[in-house]
Amino acid sequence: MIETPSLVDQYCHGVLRTELGLATFEAQLARTEGPPAPGTTLFDTQTGFAVRRWCPPLLGLEPHCPPARYLARRRELGALEAGRRLLRGSGVTAYLVDTGLPGDLTGPEEMAAAGDADAHETVRLEPLAEQVADTSGTVGSFLANLAESVHGAAAHAVAFTTVAGARHGLALAPEPPDTAQVRGAAGRWLARREVGGELADPVLLRHLLWTAVASGRPLQLHAGLGEPGAHAGRTDPALLTDFVRATAGLGTDLVLLHGYPYHRHAAHLAGVFPHVYADAGAALVRTGARAAAVLAEVLELAPFGKVLFSSGGRALPELHVVGALLFREALDRLLGGWVAQDAWSARDAERVAQMVAAGNARRVYGLG
Repeated sequence: MIETPSLVDQYCHGVLRTELGLATFEAQLARTEGPPAPGTTLFDTQTGFAVRRWCPPLLGLEPHCPPARYLARRRELGALEAGRRLLRGSGVTAYLVDTGLPGDLTGPEEMAAAGDADAHETVRLEPLAEQVADTSGTVGSFLANLAESVHGAAAHAVAFTTVAGARHGLALAPEPPDTAQVRGAAGRWLARREVGGELADPVLLRHLLWTAVASGRPLQLHAGLGEPGAHAGRTDPALLTDFVRATAGLGTDLVLLHGYPYHRHAAHLAGVFPHVYADAGAALVRTGARAAAVLAEVLELAPFGKVLFSSGGRALPELHVVGALLFREALDRLLGGWVAQDAWSARDAERVAQMVAAGNARRVYGLG
């Protein structure tokens, strides 16, 4: 058996503080543009089956128990206690929490307390820029305040994350825009924007990316399938090749998140460029019983020191649990099989498992 004594969840969100009924739970289980089709349930997915396999034992139930029984037990314990039991059963020892989502979600300190783990903040660039725009009256003040805010965030956050792909697609010009372009784009956006309006202008998105790169903090880039209907262009990580090449040698690591179903492209970029890393976690939640096959495809192409675990969990602590336990099970099945075939030594398998589970993230994000 391949041991992974601790996990660093290098990308996740907080969990909901409220009690959830069946419809609300399903809405978070598989984010779709509406309820399930009549006569169907979103529990009948790879993610739903994985939740029923891994989560019930942590709440004192048998694996694979019916959804109604599981949710009844969850309500009996209460959201706080259920969340505590679930998170502490995941084996995660450190969370890197993206705090940029709206909603009543726990922050890093609450995640740390509930999970009996360390927790650190990753700052999402787009909401940061939108908050600055809400309080800046002119183009000059907006750009000055934005630079100050990114600099201030870099002082406490372990990384920046961007959803430029979800806002515009990843087919962005790779070079930083010049000052005139940025001022012109900012003026147009501020003039037509209402308070709280989202940033999707490609020039300002590029400006944000390059401002983050200049900070030296690792930059997480969302690729692959995102929210339904969210992006205006393609999010294949291969589209990032020119940006990746332009940022080489600048001292900022790039972490490609959620590359599925283009995870091979992300793994390839991690193999080619020294400053690029590939996420190998969130795809496992989506693929469930096929998780080991997906993980194998990442490890076919990416150097083992360039692959990082994450759950991508949000809203439901169950998604954090499923991400962690599916990853452990897939890694054990995969590496253990290679050891059994005498393709790998047991010592090398243990070493690689610890790198991917925690060591690589600790090194990239400077967690000690």
